[in-house]
Amino acid sequence: MKFFFAAFFLLVLQVIVHAQITYQTVYVDYDSAVEFENLRIIPIRPKQGFGHSISGIISLNKALEKGLVAVSERGTASTENVHYLRIQNHSDKTLYIASGEIFSGGRQDRMVTRDSLLVPNGRDQYISVMCVEEDRWSDKERKFGYQNFANPALRRVLDEDKNQVLIWQEISRQLDSGHIKNKSQAYLSRITNKKMEPVQNAYFQFFHDKFKATDSRIVGFVCMSGDRVIGSDIFSSRDLFYDMLDPLLIGYADEVTYMGTALTITLDKEKQYMDKLLRDEISQELFLKENGKIFRQNGEVIHINSF
Repeated sequence: MKFFFAAFFLLVLQVIVHAQITYQTVYVDYDSAVEFENLRIIPIRPKQGFGHSISGIISLNKALEKGLVAVSERGTASTENVHYLRIQNHSDKTLYIASGEIFSGGRQDRMVTRDSLLVPNGRDQYISVMCVEEDRWSDKERKFGYQNFANPALRRVLDEDKNQVLIWQEISRQLDSGHIKNKSQAYLSRITNKKMEPVQNAYFQFFHDKFKATDSRIVGFVCMSGDRVIGSDIFSSRDLFYDMLDPLLIGYADEVTYMGTALTITLDKEKQYMDKLLRDEISQELFLKENGKIFRQNGEVIHINSF
């Protein structure tokens, strides 16, 4: 009987530990920090027994790449349908869609407002989105395209307020500060700006090569520019992290291309930030109420995003 209770306790403890993303399950590998120009990225690695594959889940970008997902407008009326997109999951896996992912096209460009899991049920499903192109609502629906993640500054406004006017204001601020003009006030005009595109590509390629091509044991990272942390993304699975890596890097590259400054942040300041994020569940919840979000499925943390 004692053996049974001891085994049961260990099993429950293991489930609880695996359900969280804290110092119990991951560690910040400061010694493997990578720098390029105005961006430093520190990998976050799983401890033994964590970072396992999540079976039956596929990321949005991978599903689109394989032609397993169809995206369309819910309808033609802007007042009723601007904040929703129709998703048809044709795969046999649950589709993971993250807050901050962007679609171009349709009747206007959109940004996903919350992390979601869409099961393969054969029916139309809908996701909540917000406009990232203020001055366009086309009569004709264009083909949707996947455009990776928004930069951390825009994602922060989205997660803190979920207010369309504030999102437009942030996009306008970013376009003005980058001296970018376009007819529809499209956020994506930052990404396609020919003058800055080589800089963005250099950031992306450097970190892509460092992490995706040479390192296979990461579940997340934290990013710094200037004297501050600009954001972090951590997942419960290495497979999911590597699926999301390139879209995330494009968002971070966009931010530092236009808003990054020379690195002055100290190691102590980085550690103070990560302690607030990863020390324990209580401090993590308090920190993320003001500085990010946690996405859970059946009690297990799938994704942490902080700013």
